Amino acid sequence: MVISFAAQAQGDAIAKFFNKYQDDDSFTQVTVSSKMFSLFTNMEVKNAEDQEVLNAISKLKGLRILAKENTSDAKGLYKEAMGMLPVREKEYEELMSVRDNNKDMKFFIKETKPGTIGELVMIAGGNEDFAMLSLFGEIDLKQISKIGSKMDIDGLNHLKRLDRDHRDGKENSKDNAKEKKNDE
Repeated sequence: MVISFAAQAQGDAIAKFFNKYQDDDSFTQVTVSSKMFSLFTNMEVKNAEDQEVLNAISKLKGLRILAKENTSDAKGLYKEAMGMLPVREKEYEELMSVRDNNKDMKFFIKETKPGTIGELVMIAGGNEDFAMLSLFGEIDLKQISKIGSKMDIDGLNHLKRLDRDHRDGKENSKDNAKEKKNDE
């Protein structure tokens, strides 16, 4: 029932993609319910940064990850997922794109109202690996990269660039992503 609710809370296209491959054993699937996120908030914290992360986690309603490694159809899956995302209808807005070696990664957001992010979607595809992540609830982008590193979620660490770009007054673009990669 929790998984069904989580799928309904996401956009139809995202849920449709996850549902298409949920019974395929060649994919790794991770589903985290709102109950799991609420259990995190009962943890004791030792510093203010960890408390901020827990506060951000408490507003999340779910996380779904679908990944496939060492596959010859990774680029096809990436194109399929990108084709299903309703970007043209402005339901999802591209937040950032990263090209790293032979891997493309795009982040999209869906606002529930102006300034409030209800869903963050990451789609990543390379020569042999594919991953799609959907995080939904009330999302604070400043904390997502910290949450990703604490929960060891590959890809979310790239969102730290958003905060750095915002502080520097720069626009996010592929050129800035390349520039930051060279800096790191």
